[in-house]
Amino acid sequence: MGKWNLDILYTGFDTESYQNDLKRLDVLIPELTSLADTCKNKSAAEFLTEYIRVNEELSELIEKLAIYANLRYSANTRDTEAASMLGRIMQSVSATAAPSAKIEKAISEIEDLDEIIRSTPYLKEFEYMLTNVKRDSRYLLSDKEETVFAKMSLSGASAWSDLQSSLTSGVKVKYEGEDITLSAVRNLAYSPDADVRRKAFEAEIACYDSIKEAVAFALNSIKLQVLTECELRGYESPLAKSLYQSRMKKETLDALLGAMQEYLPAFRKYMKAKAKALGHNGSLPFYDLFAPMGKSDKTYSVDDAKNYLLNIFAKFDTELHDMVKCAFENGWIDFFPRDGKVGGAFDCGVPSAKESRVLTNFDGSFSDVVTLAHELGHSFHDRQVFSHSILNQGYSMPVAETASTFNEVLVMETAIANAADKDEKLALIESQLMDACQIIVDIYSRFLFEASVFENRPMEFMSADRMCELMLDAQKKAYGDGLDENKLHPFMWLCKGHYYSGGLSFYNYPYAFGGLFARGLYAKYKAEGTPFVATYKKMLNATSVMDVEECARIAGVDLTDKEFWRAGLQSIADRIDEFCELVE
Repeated sequence: MGKWNLDILYTGFDTESYQNDLKRLDVLIPELTSLADTCKNKSAAEFLTEYIRVNEELSELIEKLAIYANLRYSANTRDTEAASMLGRIMQSVSATAAPSAKIEKAISEIEDLDEIIRSTPYLKEFEYMLTNVKRDSRYLLSDKEETVFAKMSLSGASAWSDLQSSLTSGVKVKYEGEDITLSAVRNLAYSPDADVRRKAFEAEIACYDSIKEAVAFALNSIKLQVLTECELRGYESPLAKSLYQSRMKKETLDALLGAMQEYLPAFRKYMKAKAKALGHNGSLPFYDLFAPMGKSDKTYSVDDAKNYLLNIFAKFDTELHDMVKCAFENGWIDFFPRDGKVGGAFDCGVPSAKESRVLTNFDGSFSDVVTLAHELGHSFHDRQVFSHSILNQGYSMPVAETASTFNEVLVMETAIANAADKDEKLALIESQLMDACQIIVDIYSRFLFEASVFENRPMEFMSADRMCELMLDAQKKAYGDGLDENKLHPFMWLCKGHYYSGGLSFYNYPYAFGGLFARGLYAKYKAEGTPFVATYKKMLNATSVMDVEECARIAGVDLTDKEFWRAGLQSIADRIDEFCELVE
């Protein structure tokens, strides 16, 4: 009961269909290798057509085989057969790296690529993908250098990242006389008991002392590798590389950050009002940022959650309503926590079936209903891009949270409007503002911190204490007098894994982008009504085949104009005014 059905993929690893697909994979990889070796002997159009045919089938096969194994493992981490099969598939995937790199280099050397695409109808669908392969080539090194870089990264950034994960997951936190995990003590920040929140915060801060220098060493090493790689590849900076990977202009980021800065006083007003309501004199201590307020004892069964969401989504779009109904009734969702199942929640698109699968750990709270709405928003986004070839279904990080956050806004706006009493309304608004504060104010502090680390790294190796100084400085600039400057969190650099990637820097501003992009779109929906829905779906469909700015223009949005971002921020500022009235 409540488990997902994976029969659309396979019914087992030992089935004829799974084994036949594994064998087919072993045939296709040599085909790709052969094409890489002979591509210069073919005409450009013939080579590109053959590449897309092989790559399309190979991608579909790898996706199908890997998704089944991954979903099996996520539902039961003791499924050793699934874990073993994942390793087997990843080993096969690694064999495609060298021929793929060779082919992409050959594509980048086709001088009249645009003309060939225009004159070959079959290739037109893949114009964005092929153009990006050529565009990306300017940052490629030689084949030998790429191989060396890939191998060295295993003992470089990747290893340092693993060290941070290992130290933070293994550190013991002394709380109330017992040793607990870092994640457990951090979860106590949401406790309704003020004493618990404060003691948990103090215990968390104390635990970092034993691992801080090792993690600082890891962060210094990763950031130096990123700087070195950017210099070798020709990126202006790590931020420039991040924006390029996001298919996003610097002007868009400047408009986003500029609008966020304008609205920081509104968030500080919210934090000071919350501080006063919690009995503090002045600003809010960091350990009370996540303190719950108001009260809502309402619980939901799975059927309650289904009916609640369907009622909301029916008023927005029939396709969304019908997809969510299908998800609940046809085994798309693995609902309940159980021993061996991974925590949290995620959506996984299944291109071969043009469906999705959603994992959640549902316990009946309203927060879990919102989580379902969020993940099913990702499923709706999946649905919009499934009409493309599998080679055209990937979209960049900034737009990845658009449909999920849009669903959240739909649900929260309805819930707040229909709140039974003042306590429930306060609880819902506070939950919404707490999340907004994280994706705007805290994300801004993380952006400032990471920028300062990259700026300082060429001149100095930063000790843990220096990292703490930079983090405190970033928090003071972002939170201002909203937080008590004597009770900030100097170790936020240590516990956030997003800083510890050699391939993905500035994994922070996309959260602010996603949250505000969805809110800005929601404001347009409220202004335009039903006609906007078709535009919204057309835009989601384009997220995988257009740069961010071009995609947004479908919805009539200029992302380089602060005014658009202000619309989303103003909707939050209006909620802050409402919150302040409720807690007076």
